[in-house]
Amino acid sequence: MEPNTTSYDHYRHGIRENLQQFSHQLGQVFLVGLTIGMMRTVVPALAESEFGVAEGSFLMLTSFVVAFGLVKGVLNFVAGRLAERIGRKKVLLYGWLSAIPIPVMVLLAPSWAWIVAATVLLGVNQGLCWSMTQTSKMDITRADERGLTMGLNEFSGYVGVAIAGIVTGYLAIGLGPRMGLFVFGAVVIGLAIVLTLIAIRETHGWAKAESDRHASGTATGPKARLPGNISDTPTTREVFTLMSWRDRRMAAFSQAGLVEKFVDALVWVFYPVYLYQQGLGLGAIGWIVGIYGFVWGGSQFVTGRLSDHIGRLKPIVWGMWLCGGGVALMLLGNGVLWWSFSAAVTGIGMALLYPNLSAAVADISHPNWRSSAIGIYRFWRDLGYGIGALAFGIIANVTGAVTSGFWFVAIAMFLSGALVMLWGEETHPRLNPKRE
Repeated sequence: MEPNTTSYDHYRHGIRENLQQFSHQLGQVFLVGLTIGMMRTVVPALAESEFGVAEGSFLMLTSFVVAFGLVKGVLNFVAGRLAERIGRKKVLLYGWLSAIPIPVMVLLAPSWAWIVAATVLLGVNQGLCWSMTQTSKMDITRADERGLTMGLNEFSGYVGVAIAGIVTGYLAIGLGPRMGLFVFGAVVIGLAIVLTLIAIRETHGWAKAESDRHASGTATGPKARLPGNISDTPTTREVFTLMSWRDRRMAAFSQAGLVEKFVDALVWVFYPVYLYQQGLGLGAIGWIVGIYGFVWGGSQFVTGRLSDHIGRLKPIVWGMWLCGGGVALMLLGNGVLWWSFSAAVTGIGMALLYPNLSAAVADISHPNWRSSAIGIYRFWRDLGYGIGALAFGIIANVTGAVTSGFWFVAIAMFLSGALVMLWGEETHPRLNPKRE
């Protein structure tokens, strides 16, 4: 039965209460993960032989991830504000429509510039679509379910990333790199568009209902420590400055999001190159990178729920440090088993920090501007793809060794985790409620 759109009293929040729509949204983020995952094994490993990137040209190799991060970061920012004006479903659909040319461009690419251009469109797709699956779930679930909600969201997305990396590795062997990516991408994007049109509902009404209850004083449960230095209906500038530096907690979470993306950029660009240099084939590389994705995605089902019990701050700090340690471990041993183990450690660290950073931001964001806050956090977070890839690309270019990028990222993760411990605070409203 459709909610009565003239009365917010008819909107009920909770995973169980909205299970059908919640499940459809999980399916969407799984498809979003498949879309980015198809570019993560074959493209970097065969950059030289298939797309003409000169050996040792680390800056050129990282250029496609730099472009992706910059575009996705900006589109996260745009998506959050746009969704408050035109609704979540339209933004999701626009994101999928922007992905249509990607498989064709990879199939026909005469040079690496085409791959960079395709990755720009991938950044548009990911910025719009992944932001909306996250925002929509936050709209329809309760405050005490945010950890679980984020855990399930990122579980679905990054299992999709992992599966795509493995499947496209084998499709590249069977059909050829370009045709394998084309077939996979065309099927995934086509299915996503159809499901968006027929199965996804607009969820903005749930956010309005939550805001209405806050305004009327009928909201139940412990009150969160919301920032006090922002208006009820803030401008874009107000929310951006709040998230970036005016609220020390939000700034801590935003910088942690930015730095943790150094790891994912490293796994995307340098892991396949490093492992290829060690003599591994595409199938083995796909599995090692896939283990990172599977552990990251699968563990979030547990780590997101864990934070609903023990809080957000501890898992975030532990995750930053464990993730950095996993990156360093990759260089401290040899063999498929060792590299798989280090990838798994990195994945566990990511699972601890990733959903709980987003949940922490959502905890202390008012429903009137929560979509914008999540979008700006995701702006800074995914800017980390571009900043990280550019930084470790320059370092590897200067030193002439891909391994120097690994050490740069590991050190950055340890320092960022320390900053979260210093500036952050527990945001779970039950564990650290606002005192009247």
